[in-house]
Amino acid sequence: MHCKSLITILAALLLLAGCASQAPRQAAPKPAQVKAQIVRLLPARTLDREGWANDIYTAFEAQKIPATTQNVCSVLAVTEQESTFQADPVVPGLGKIARDEIDRRAAKAHIPNLLVRGALQVSSTNGKSYSDRLNAARSEKELSAIFDDFIGRVPMGKSLFDGFNPVHTGGPMQVSIAFAEQQARSYPYAVDGSIRREVFSRRGGMYFGIAHLLGYPVNYRQPLYRFADFNAGWYASRNAAFQAALNRATGGSLALDGDLIRHGSIMPGTTELAVRSLGKRLDMRNTTIRDQLELGDSLEFEDSKLYKRVFELAQKAQGKSLPKAVLPGIELQSPKITRKLTTAWFAKRVDERYQRCMKRASGG
Repeated sequence: MHCKSLITILAALLLLAGCASQAPRQAAPKPAQVKAQIVRLLPARTLDREGWANDIYTAFEAQKIPATTQNVCSVLAVTEQESTFQADPVVPGLGKIARDEIDRRAAKAHIPNLLVRGALQVSSTNGKSYSDRLNAARSEKELSAIFDDFIGRVPMGKSLFDGFNPVHTGGPMQVSIAFAEQQARSYPYAVDGSIRREVFSRRGGMYFGIAHLLGYPVNYRQPLYRFADFNAGWYASRNAAFQAALNRATGGSLALDGDLIRHGSIMPGTTELAVRSLGKRLDMRNTTIRDQLELGDSLEFEDSKLYKRVFELAQKAQGKSLPKAVLPGIELQSPKITRKLTTAWFAKRVDERYQRCMKRASGG
């Protein structure tokens, strides 16, 4: 009886396993369902909700990023923090900010102030002087267009003032224009003049902003660290944790800024010098250390001997495991910022918005 009962049980389990393997997979949500969810999760005061949902959905689809609730809420949280869902947000006092930045850059480039002032008095394409247009500028899109016009029109504008455009980020997610230009190969829309102009549109700003927020693989357990990376650069939170482990292993006090090397220079920075001080314990030469630190802009760094050995030494010294992601200790610098703000402040503010979005998604 016992043998027959066992055979019967095994047969039943095999039957159940067969039924489970034949069960249909849950169908992926249709575009209309995804867009409807985005519309529902947008903040209540957002105008043209369907338009926002369409542009966000297109960005997810074009980049093959899953439009999960977590990803959607992450994007909405950053956008709300950066622009409160305005494609081209107004910046108070932008004209003065621009003039101050021009003066600063002119002084750095040793361009006489008299030459700059004279160039700004030239009549622009709409008949007004560039000086008057700068004083009246209210948004970054408007300011950027003035500079593009200015550089192409004033005498020696290209040679004297190319690179003087003070607008480096823009659009509803305040994404870097340089980043957007690097990511433009698979852009799904016909470009309106330039990628810079596309960044200031809703569709372009969301496409490149989503690429910057979600377009790279991470092992973070919380979106909080992606929010910090959005502000400080890809893998900044992971690299800051590595620097914290390096401090523990060496007894040092490195700034947790996420910068592992001096980009554009062969000279070692403070983090590289700290790693070199562990060279014998790591059994690694300086050239190998440099090569592996240069992996700091990729997920591959986490598989390197350097990364693993530093954490092993630090955790041995600490007597317990250490976090693999921490908020970078970076003070935000921008002509638009008038008070002391940090990357940690930004990430936590975005995370608060993210948590509210997730609560709305769950019906809370």
